[in-house]
Amino acid sequence: MKSRRYVPMAAIFAVIMVTVIFAGGLTSAHGEQLRVVGSWSSLTLYKNFEKPFWTEVVPKEMGFEVSMTSLSQVKLTGAAVMRQMEMGVFNVVHTVADYVVSDSPALAGLDLPALAPDIESARKVVEAYRPIMAKYIAEDFDAKLLSIVPYPAQVLFLRDKISSLDDLKGKKIRASGWTTSEFVTALGATGVTMSFSEVPQSLQRGVVDGAITGSLSGFSAGWGDVSNYVYPLPMGGWDYVIGSISMKTWMGLSADQQKKLVKLVKEKLEDPAWKVTEEETVAGIQCLTGGKCAYGNPGNLGLIPVTAEAQKAATQLLLNSVLPAWSQKVKPQVVDEWNDTIGKVTGLTAR
Repeated sequence: MKSRRYVPMAAIFAVIMVTVIFAGGLTSAHGEQLRVVGSWSSLTLYKNFEKPFWTEVVPKEMGFEVSMTSLSQVKLTGAAVMRQMEMGVFNVVHTVADYVVSDSPALAGLDLPALAPDIESARKVVEAYRPIMAKYIAEDFDAKLLSIVPYPAQVLFLRDKISSLDDLKGKKIRASGWTTSEFVTALGATGVTMSFSEVPQSLQRGVVDGAITGSLSGFSAGWGDVSNYVYPLPMGGWDYVIGSISMKTWMGLSADQQKKLVKLVKEKLEDPAWKVTEEETVAGIQCLTGGKCAYGNPGNLGLIPVTAEAQKAATQLLLNSVLPAWSQKVKPQVVDEWNDTIGKVTGLTAR
């Protein structure tokens, strides 16, 4: 039997309000209706892919009526949004995998610091670990995995120039998740937790010496205005967004509907979003460092090159610190599954 976690009253109130909002006026000629939560509404993944997919493609191709909201609107932190889907409040949820690892630590094995240095490696890692992700999303949230899409590579914005990872010792770095914080700590730095919106002022005032986020996200949020350098080693991984549908909803679809939905997700959402992520990772660095920029006036940050020595050092930190810390949070079976999938793709072994 699955254990149930305490849900704060504020979260319960939010769920009640969302339920009231969704409860009225949902009718369809085909009798099908979906309540969908997308990821962060200010970012490209939601605006250009998730929202058009669920509000245009799915109604047109499958005849379902869809009501769509986002993480920005429901304001449910951590794994709460997945729990509400499990309870039937929502049918489909897109959320950052790192947000729900407290309730499903096996999922953290997908996105570890410096695990996938480029988009090609990231795709191989995802395809290798997808069956494991699907297994634990089903077990821990009673849901069917539909998609895995990365945000742009999570890179390091800095006030001061570094020549190697050793130069980060003693510095305060805003980390984007617990595995990133583990990586930062292994460097001899201090991982600092703060919201995305707090970072620019904290960098400007020297509260933190550096901060990790996606290159284009940081550019769009003005981080380049309060930083001096960018270091494009994916220290925060890729911040994958997982899309899933409640198992009850999934089992209510016919075999043909299931097959069609999976096909549409891959062709109309997942694959094109991966392509744009690759482009946005490069575009973000270009925008930050004075290159061609289609997203605004380019900045003038110094680009610190990622050397082969730095990549090797990062891999050693992953092996010696991050992977052992993660292994302690999961069952031995999960470690074996990681080694049989991601381990074989990357040549790394978790212990």
